Amino acid sequence: MANMVTYERRGKVAIITLNRPDARNAVNDELAADMEACIDQLEADDEAWVGVLTANTEGHKSPVFCAGADLKALNAGGQTLGTKRGGFAGFVYRERTKPVIAAVDGLATAGGCEIVLASDMVIATSRSSFGLAEVKRNLIAGAGGLFRLPRAIGKSVAMEVILTGDPLSVERAHQLGLVNYVVAPGEEVDAAIALGEKIATSAPLAVAASRRVILASAYESDEALIAMTNKEFAPILQSEDTKEGLMAFIEKRAPQWKGR
Repeated sequence: MANMVTYERRGKVAIITLNRPDARNAVNDELAADMEACIDQLEADDEAWVGVLTANTEGHKSPVFCAGADLKALNAGGQTLGTKRGGFAGFVYRERTKPVIAAVDGLATAGGCEIVLASDMVIATSRSSFGLAEVKRNLIAGAGGLFRLPRAIGKSVAMEVILTGDPLSVERAHQLGLVNYVVAPGEEVDAAIALGEKIATSAPLAVAASRRVILASAYESDEALIAMTNKEFAPILQSEDTKEGLMAFIEKRAPQWKGR
């Protein structure tokens, strides 16, 4: 059986693809294990500085990025639909050092929306939507959606989306800050790669350190964030890449980052 999640690299950008289109990319144990393996590969790949997370939606007139948990597998029992390190889908609670951009075409619902919320940035097509429909099945969004969606779009709108189970349109998601850019169907991966390549022109050590503080800003106090920023800044200043960045500025050339 082909991998349910695939990995390829284009330059400094790794493309991770949910590859279970026959089940609308619903998450079972095998998909979760494959996802964790791909994230491990991204983290270990010194040539990959940014990840793009997309989905195979071939064969569907109404594409679904990810339908969330495989309810048939869940109902049958014996599956956790996640991993010990990554949580649901092997991804939503996985600690990472590299940014991941979700490239969404179609519906991202329930656990599929939680996968998007666990990403760092989102490119979505004009036919995309985002929902946490668990309440319609007497379930709750147990993979981070209940606290990540309010952080992303605000409490009141998140309350409406979660308690009604109705999806949020891509236009509203963009207005509220969940989505970075809206593109035409078929352009989401290229747009995400372009954003990833832009990020990859920046110094990877500084990108990783900045990302850590940004994520912590959702729950830490200003005092803790000041201390964290100072702690991150000290080794950055001593790195080879800072010397290279300053020299490149003086010499009016593009820096050659080494990640050290």
